[in-house]
Amino acid sequence: MSFNALGLEARILKAVQEAGYTEPTPIQAAAIPPALAGQDLIGIAQTGTGKTAAFTLPILSQLAAAAAGERRRGSKVLVLAPTRELVVQIEENVRAYARYLPLNIATIFGGVGEQPQIRALRAGADIVIACPGRLLDLLGRRFGDFSQLQHLVLDEADRMLDMGFLPSIRQVVRGLPKNRQTLLFSATLSREIEGLTKEFQRNPKTIQIGRRSNPAETVTQFVYEVPKHLKSALLIHLLQDPNLNMVLVFSRMKHGADRLARQLESRGITTATLHSNRSQSQRLRALKDFKSGEVRVLVATDIAARGIDVDGISHVVNFDFPEHAEDYVHRIGRTGRAHSVGDAISFVTPEDYPDLRALERFIGRGIVRKKADGFDYQAPPAPRTQEESRGSRDSHRPPPRGFRGSAPSSRGGPRRSGPPRRFRR
Repeated sequence: MSFNALGLEARILKAVQEAGYTEPTPIQAAAIPPALAGQDLIGIAQTGTGKTAAFTLPILSQLAAAAAGERRRGSKVLVLAPTRELVVQIEENVRAYARYLPLNIATIFGGVGEQPQIRALRAGADIVIACPGRLLDLLGRRFGDFSQLQHLVLDEADRMLDMGFLPSIRQVVRGLPKNRQTLLFSATLSREIEGLTKEFQRNPKTIQIGRRSNPAETVTQFVYEVPKHLKSALLIHLLQDPNLNMVLVFSRMKHGADRLARQLESRGITTATLHSNRSQSQRLRALKDFKSGEVRVLVATDIAARGIDVDGISHVVNFDFPEHAEDYVHRIGRTGRAHSVGDAISFVTPEDYPDLRALERFIGRGIVRKKADGFDYQAPPAPRTQEESRGSRDSHRPPPRGFRGSAPSSRGGPRRSGPPRRFRR
């Protein structure tokens, strides 16, 4: 099937073709026709399968087909997303697909000055792409006109719930016209998401591509069992392979990401970091340098797992084993996107074994164990620097409030019998 067969407006088709796309992904082929017909949708597919185009293209096509005389002041489309990185990525895609349409596009998120965002809302931007928190703040001060809204999109809905945005989303949606199209996209379909669809949608059509909560088939997964004190050395050893040419590394903690980045840089490996302590300009610069190839490795925390849509990531490395099975799915979904393939490597220490077994039950498969040729797994710990000693003390702090599930004693308390709660569906 080609995009020509989906019924998209001619200018949208032209932009899609110029972007180099010739054949829709499965989620696009299944979602675009009913979305184009104005139906509410629930789209369930793994990250990297083209969900953004699946909701963007039909909405833009409907806007393009509207007669010029029917255009009214006020925003027509609202897209809600969990992170500023994802908001920026969606904006880039929307601008590419809408390049031949006279539409104004605004992004709303925290961490930057609000005045440009206020001006865009006052001007009645046709398409608003926003994080719920900042948008709710501006709406509370009566900036923005959504009385003419026609389309609402909840992107990465599962992640927005995980991050506690449901109250903000409810308040935003409460002020929107009820006669609208609502599209909800997610990588997983939990009971909470199903409840959300009943609250916000009208007779939605559910489209599910692939198995729930399962990583994309285009990602080859490996586990390296390694002592905790050798994880950095193992990563540096693996990076001697030039095939690891665009590597996204996930660290659990912000200070751990910074420390690892410094270790890699000291070995001549160009590295950038991405986490919530970085300013918006620093985060955008890190992504830009990673996309351009100026840096080979991007070390990020889970806040970035949903906001990184970069072509050509060769490997994702779980330097720290993820705390939630869903985080594993979303992390490794940063590679093997669309029609490409990629590798996912997870470092597992002895204390991670119960979580690894629970994860394998969750995804319904075992993950291949692998050994790095030429690496000394028996090496003793290197002498600790003052900074590493501080980091070790930090890693033994009590877990944050809201921590789900139980964990080994080194992660904050005794383990319950049975699989950890955080890995249950």
